[in-house]
Parts: sequence; C-alpha cells; structure tokens
Amino acid sequence: MVSTKTLVLAALAAVAYAAPPAPPPKASPPPPPPPPKGCQPTPTLPLTGGASELPAPPANVTLKKIAVGHGIQNYTCGSDITAAANSSGALAVLYDVTPLYPGTPRTGLAQAAFDTLTTTTLWTQAIPLNLIDPAAAAPGVVLSSKSYGATASPFPPKADLKLGNMPPIKFLGHHYFDASNTPTFDLSAAGLLANVVKAHDDAPPANADKGPLGTGAVKWLQLVDSNKGISKGATMVYRVITAGGVAESCATTGAGATTSVPYTAFYWFYG
Repeated sequence: MVSTKTLVLAALAAVAYAAPPAPPPKASPPPPPPPPKGCQPTPTLPLTGGASELPAPPANVTLKKIAVGHGIQNYTCGSDITAAANSSGALAVLYDVTPLYPGTPRTGLAQAAFDTLTTTTLWTQAIPLNLIDPAAAAPGVVLSSKSYGATASPFPPKADLKLGNMPPIKFLGHHYFDASNTPTFDLSAAGLLANVVKAHDDAPPANADKGPLGTGAVKWLQLVDSNKGISKGATMVYRVITAGGVAESCATTGAGATTSVPYTAFYWFYG
C-alpha cells in the first residue's frame, strides 16, 4: 500500500514539473559612460559693451588665445586745447589667461574672478614697461598723464604675471603699434602674430573701471587683419572688458602735450 506521504510528495513534484520556468531576471541597463577626462568648455566671447554689440567672430575662425594686456595708451594734443587728444598707439605686455577661463578643468576661475582680472591687474600690478619715470609704474599711483611715458626700449625681460596666491600667469607676448601706426600683437610664446586694423568699436559699459586717473575705460574693439601679409595664425582680435586708458583732456595737459594713460584689457585672438 502506498502511503499518504508518498502521494503528497508525488503530487508536489508533478505540480513543480508542470509549472512554467521562472523568467530570467531583467538585465540592468548599462551605466552611462563617464564624462571625458579634461573636457574643455567652449569660451563665450563677450560682445556687448555699452551702446551696441560687436559683430561675432565668423564661423571660419577659431579661438587661439585669451590674454590680459597691461600697459599704456598713448596720446598727443594739437594746438587746439578744446579738441580731443589724438591716439598715438599703445604698449602692453600680454599674459595667457586661456587656462583660467571658467569651467576649464583644474585651472578655471569662477566667472566673477575671471571677469575682474583686468581690474585686479590694473590696480595691484606694476605697469610692466620701462617707463621714463620708473616710480610711475607702481600700482595705483595717480600722476599726470605726462608721467607715464615709456622709454625707447619699452619692454623689460619676459616675465610671468603674479596675482596674489594664484599660480603665475604665463607671459604670452607684446602689443605695440608698428612703424605705420598699425596695431600689432606679437604672441611670441604661442608663435602667433596679428597685424590688424579697427573694424568696429563699442562704448564700454557704464560701470567699467575708469582707471587710476579716473578718465574712463577705452572702447571695446573688433580688429581684423590688415592684409599686409604680416599676420601669422591670428587674423582677428577683440578688445573687451577694458579698464582705464582714456586720455586726459587737452585743456588739462596743454597744447602739444604727449601723454600716456595706464590701462588693462582682455584680448581674444582668432585665426
């Protein structure tokens, strides 16, 4: 005789055998790929100064470098002291702030800190030029604009810019006007040269840094290739977020005066 226990076990086995197999567990979706290491931001060039907006760079050029320039804007006055002073060029040392652009891995600054680099440099750093009166190079010194003139050999030995506790900002090159009074940017550390002429300008924002002399911030500019065959790798330059640099009035400095005004600016180079 078959026991009740045996019948129960056989019935359970039959039920288990007849039941459909359990579905396999669903596979978990693969994790998203990690972000690429060292991903660089796409820098956004500021175009709006005051009254209008500078034209955007065309699609066929790419950003080469962003620099802070620190130096002097030069002017002359004619015999009519009621007339505005005439620009007679500029001299500046350029420092490479491309790695400091906000969002750059490991080296990028906060946006506010980046945007104020021109003001910080103007007020805390000596003018990096050989001036006729060396004492005039000290940061924050307020003198007549007749006192800031440079010597015939205006550029000292190459040196990096040191701002507070930040790592040194690398020397990039020099800005000057050539023999034909054409703005020239020799970015010797990057192998770039821009010989350019003004295409567009815009007034600076109303709250722009007026500089130690309180004369105002120079205009924002778009500069394009001079077509002299001189430029190398850089054919368009923007001057933005300026601080200082506007001439004193000729009524203040006198007829025939030669003057210079400290300034800083961002320069964006395209090619």
